[in-house]
Amino acid sequence: MLIGLEILKIEKACLEDIFLGNNLVSWSSKKHNSVSLTTVEAEYIAARSSCTQLLWMKQILEEYNGRHGAMILYRANLSAINISKNPVQHSRTKHIDIRHHFIRELIEDKVIFLEHVSIDKQVTYIFTKALDATKFESSRSSLGLCVIDK
Repeated sequence: MLIGLEILKIEKACLEDIFLGNNLVSWSSKKHNSVSLTTVEAEYIAARSSCTQLLWMKQILEEYNGRHGAMILYRANLSAINISKNPVQHSRTKHIDIRHHFIRELIEDKVIFLEHVSIDKQVTYIFTKALDATKFESSRSSLGLCVIDK
């Protein structure tokens, strides 16, 4: 079963959408409560926050259906993915608070997999970006939305 999460970052806000298969089952919009020095750091912190949501969703699914495999966290930022998979501290990441490295443990334990998704395939950009007609219709279709004629 595919469980995935897409995250959009808008200046000081973060939108999170959780999909079960192709169905949107949870979403949130919140203001960042910390200041990040770089976009990569903001994406990394958002990924950690998203992991807590995914773990919550996994617990609910396990109550209903028993065991579920690893969950997939989709990210557009390759640098944030690389930081998550590399346990070594570097000069560019040593200032990141230790609580945000929770995601590394989840990856190591194979609870969550991080996968890159190109910006073109981010279906939830329909809510935050000005898209051309083709991308808009593609995103709308991916979300299962349709036009209702009067």
